[in-house]
Amino acid sequence: METEHHARTPEPGAGAPTVQGVLLGSAEIMTTYIAAFEQVAPHIRLALPDAITDPESVTFALAWDPGAEDFRPYPHLRLVSSIAAGVNGILQSSSLPSDVPLMRIAGESQAQMMAGFVTWHVLWHHRRFGDYLRHQRQRHWERLPKRAAADVRVGLLGAGRMGGAVARSLVALDYDVAIHSRSGRNLPAGVEGFSGEAGLERLAARSDILINLLPLTPQTRGILDATLFARMPRGAALIHVGRGEHLIEDDLLAALASGQLAAASLDVFAIEPLPQDHPFWRHERILVTPHDACDSTPPQVAQAVAKALQRLESGQRPAGMVDRTAGY
Repeated sequence: METEHHARTPEPGAGAPTVQGVLLGSAEIMTTYIAAFEQVAPHIRLALPDAITDPESVTFALAWDPGAEDFRPYPHLRLVSSIAAGVNGILQSSSLPSDVPLMRIAGESQAQMMAGFVTWHVLWHHRRFGDYLRHQRQRHWERLPKRAAADVRVGLLGAGRMGGAVARSLVALDYDVAIHSRSGRNLPAGVEGFSGEAGLERLAARSDILINLLPLTPQTRGILDATLFARMPRGAALIHVGRGEHLIEDDLLAALASGQLAAASLDVFAIEPLPQDHPFWRHERILVTPHDACDSTPPQVAQAVAKALQRLESGQRPAGMVDRTAGY
């Protein structure tokens, strides 16, 4: 297994060239990375746009949901990096240079964090802990029927690093796991693969618990809709940790109201933070978490960026590069 270290990268005088970087996005979010880069990669000097006195000296941008024109002042960018696995917010910026490499942060530690989070939710739905919580509030004593993990069919949408880690975690607990991906191949041992529209229908039909780990692309936007829910077994559960725009919210509420779906775990939303008056907050069959399934710490981001810049400097392709055509 790959191990991520937060070792200090070489000082500029020891061979690492000084890099001027700019932070693009919410200042509240982005300023948290300044101290981490000073500690882990001090040769990468980060500043908010207002503190940049020479825009032409900026060769690196660390971004999260930048504005449409945020990249425009920096003509000499050599690398743009997200602070997490998602890049759809960056790709939507009209000023993002088409010829500058774009990377995302999705290391092994993030994949394992995601696997732990999703596995907990699979157990929550499989063992009906939501029902037990309601029973506790009612002071009602009832042992619910049990199913062996091998009899619970779990479907995953997305077979990247995150999907692979989740699948391996669930297979180790003896769940019946299948994945839908672009190719339907190169999957973890013991996992069935599906691809294409027909494969999506088959995966939905055999998913007692469906987990969405997809990136957001034009093809995946709105994929969690009434049509998909209707193809799932009645009483199935949804675990949604992809992107908020994957889900048609009214379709989920309708599926829960009809009993087609029994429950849902939602970690991502079209509007974040989730508005106070949103029906998801008070729905007894929905478990809400605040986009917290997994995260890259600022030191992990700094280390990944430092390695990427070193590889670029030596003419090599950094890890985590985004295929802009695919959208991830």
